Amino acid sequence: MQNTGSNRWINPSVILVATDLSDLDRLMPFAMGQAACTNARLILLHVIAPTEALAADLAGMPYYDPAGVLESAGRVLEYSCASARKHGIQCSGLVREGIAAKQILDAAHQFHADRIILGTRSRSKLSKLFLGSVAEQVLRSVNLPVFTVGPEARLPVESSDDQAIVLHATTLREASRPSAVLACQMAALLDAKLVLLHVLPPADEMERAGEPTGLDSVANYEIQALAAATAEAEFACVEAHIVHGNPAIEILAEAEQRRARLIVMGSTARSGFQNLTRDRTIYKVLAHAHCPVMSLREFQTKSEPTAMERMAVHS
Repeated sequence: MQNTGSNRWINPSVILVATDLSDLDRLMPFAMGQAACTNARLILLHVIAPTEALAADLAGMPYYDPAGVLESAGRVLEYSCASARKHGIQCSGLVREGIAAKQILDAAHQFHADRIILGTRSRSKLSKLFLGSVAEQVLRSVNLPVFTVGPEARLPVESSDDQAIVLHATTLREASRPSAVLACQMAALLDAKLVLLHVLPPADEMERAGEPTGLDSVANYEIQALAAATAEAEFACVEAHIVHGNPAIEILAEAEQRRARLIVMGSTARSGFQNLTRDRTIYKVLAHAHCPVMSLREFQTKSEPTAMERMAVHS
């Protein structure tokens, strides 16, 4: 297997932390832990939207006050930077105005970031169409690993009784192989076992369609081959696992049952229409995972089939 995961992704020298300031307390423990592990420099970025710079005078009349907002955000970032420096971590703050996703991508390019850390929030059904609007644009645009800390993510509790687990949820597309390599390398870095997980449609649906299920499925043969190739290439302990059901539910359940320290997934670029009509598994996982989620953009052609689609063609 070709090692498409760059060494700098595993051992980053620059980590960009994109924050809305309210999530700093949640992001910083993860960011500082990663920076300390690889001696990386942290850059904390906060982006101010034009509407945030609006203030009101004593008469209640609105006026544009970017300087005041910039100064206030800068003080919050500096407090976190000072805390990181006390632990021997290089850390600097950056406040910019504009469209958040664009400013994050521009900063990642400007500072040659090797990894991006950002937070995400749970959304109600009323705002489902806007789920992770900034995170979504970053995930589908940047060619770097994105380490997302959801609202339910927590630091792992170390225990000598449990083997650390990195869970890689794979679609088994050819384009997902780079994220499998990244997952394996992260498992090696964390001294963890890598579990490859693929979720098939419900068994009764496949049976009605006359398709082999479970261990007899085409996907099972493919994931076993991927596990063997990954283990051989990376000299790692890899387990392949296949289940039936809803992808987001099964991924979250598997991660919770195994107390995974990290979930690794691939993200794909899709049209706006597809984003509104398809079940966006990755965002449901981001919103509810109890551990961080690392994603890597997949490069794929529009017509690249999944294992189930390839099976249907040949059946």
